[in-house]
Amino acid sequence: MNPVKEKAVIISQKRIAEGIFDMSLRCPGAASLAEPGQFLNLYCRNETRLLPRPISICGIDKEKGNLRLVYRVAGAGTKEFSELKTGDILDLMGPLGHGFTIKDKPAILIGGGIGIPPMLELARAISGRKTCVLGYRDEPFLLEEFAKIAPVAVASEDGMTGVKGTVIDAIREKKVEGGIIYACGPMPMLKAVADYAARQGIEAQISLEERMACGIGACLGCICQTKEKNHHTNVNNSRVCKDGPVFDAKEVVFP
Repeated sequence: MNPVKEKAVIISQKRIAEGIFDMSLRCPGAASLAEPGQFLNLYCRNETRLLPRPISICGIDKEKGNLRLVYRVAGAGTKEFSELKTGDILDLMGPLGHGFTIKDKPAILIGGGIGIPPMLELARAISGRKTCVLGYRDEPFLLEEFAKIAPVAVASEDGMTGVKGTVIDAIREKKVEGGIIYACGPMPMLKAVADYAARQGIEAQISLEERMACGIGACLGCICQTKEKNHHTNVNNSRVCKDGPVFDAKEVVFP
């Protein structure tokens, strides 16, 4: 389905951790089409910031026509978003990208850093057995919401929350098992997840984080290397915004 462009109304916004904000939007067009793993392009009011900012979808309420975004302030654009209030209007386009394909297998959901929010809606969408593995640099967020849905294993760099180390360390220490992995997070984490899945002989779907420009696959600004030739470019590259952001881990060539 084609994405929609619409003016969204901010229902609520709050800071939930250092530099992390939780925004709910009323955008019935985009909400009616959204699936776990997709993202929105948000447009700044400041016209000097021409490019939209891609933000993953954290929650979907099709009945009410609402979408939830949990994002990190990383620059001028996201700082502008963080200052918006209830009732403000925001231009957006979405949903964009190829999301997760849910399989009927016991699932391990892995989120690292700002890759954690999109795993929350996926956890709600998976009806079968699942375990969530969350990796934090320091201050945790959304942890209590995940714990209401499924068993949770946690890792943190400083060891203040859960296992000290990586999400793979948490999987091993907590003896987490499953038949498929879904993951979103920074590239080093995704490479480790792909390697782990290959050693275990299980399927893994990974959502790549990449800088984007157009968000619709036209500019070729968010290319990742893949093992198969892309039908659009006829080279071993794929567009993260259009062909992804979710890929089969076996198809991605990591730097």
